[in-house]
Amino acid sequence: MQRDLANQVCRKNEVTEPRLIAGSDISAPDSHGIAHAAVVILRYPGLELVEVQVVDGKPGFPYVPGLLSFREIPFLLSAFKNLSNEPDLLLVDGQGAAHPRRFGLASHLGLILDIPTIGCAKSRLCGQHEPLVNRKAGSYAELIDNNEVIGAALVTKNSATPIYVSIGHKVNLPAALFWVMECCHGYRLPEPCRLAHLAAGGKYQTSKSLAPSKI
Repeated sequence: MQRDLANQVCRKNEVTEPRLIAGSDISAPDSHGIAHAAVVILRYPGLELVEVQVVDGKPGFPYVPGLLSFREIPFLLSAFKNLSNEPDLLLVDGQGAAHPRRFGLASHLGLILDIPTIGCAKSRLCGQHEPLVNRKAGSYAELIDNNEVIGAALVTKNSATPIYVSIGHKVNLPAALFWVMECCHGYRLPEPCRLAHLAAGGKYQTSKSLAPSKI
């Protein structure tokens, strides 16, 4: 299924001037087996927090490396359905094309929602890249698997460990790298992903509108 759906992913850039940028993340299940999926929306270019939606539930699919989307997408889609705003771009805490079958969580979610999506993973699932000797923000090395460029190891903060950026849907790699850097405000993770991670961890209450002063 993943190989078939990967052929439907659009690798052409359709991101021009996004007004609202979303981030998504899901927590690990707690002691009761309950996970929390969060979607946040930020206003670009200031990256002010506009909306947060969080849903809870028990995953109906086991954790299997490479099949993360089948476990997480039902929760994330529930959170997206509750949104009052429609994002122009989505940054996902997970892989896009940097996946053994070129169809990670970011690609799967982007294809279902039909919006430009970028994978922003904290760790590498597959592929190799040259050492990043110069750990300066904005520097990157192409991530290659079977002689194919599947993403990039991107340094988002000086001296920080890189994150792994890849095409999700309706974006190309240069645009993905650009928008991830545009969304980094002094942290290793881009702000949409960072705030989604905090929301999934219970930092923010579900709300249709949050003033920047409440962040």
